[in-house]
Amino acid sequence: MSDKTQKTRLSAPLKNGEKEIHEIEVTKPSVGALRGLKMTDVLQMDVTALMTLLPRVTRPALTPDQVAALDPADFTDLSGKLLLFFARPEQLEGLAPQGSA
Repeated sequence: MSDKTQKTRLSAPLKNGEKEIHEIEVTKPSVGALRGLKMTDVLQMDVTALMTLLPRVTRPALTPDQVAALDPADFTDLSGKLLLFFARPEQLEGLAPQGSA
């Protein structure tokens, strides 16, 4: 896991004009990216809050309509990876699956 980005492969690609998006990169949000959101809503995985935040922290930058069109499993995966940025490294110790380094 990078300190600044997380990648996920979409189970259902998104359309972007003529192209299809198969992979999304989530970047570590700055405090500015959180403007207008309640941290409690983000940390509780409130769908509306995450639908606002994900377009601000994804590459390629997803539109709100693209976020709304995500497969629920992909939305949950992206949201979970986003939430990892809100924990300190020592809080994440022991959470890695067995056998990974």
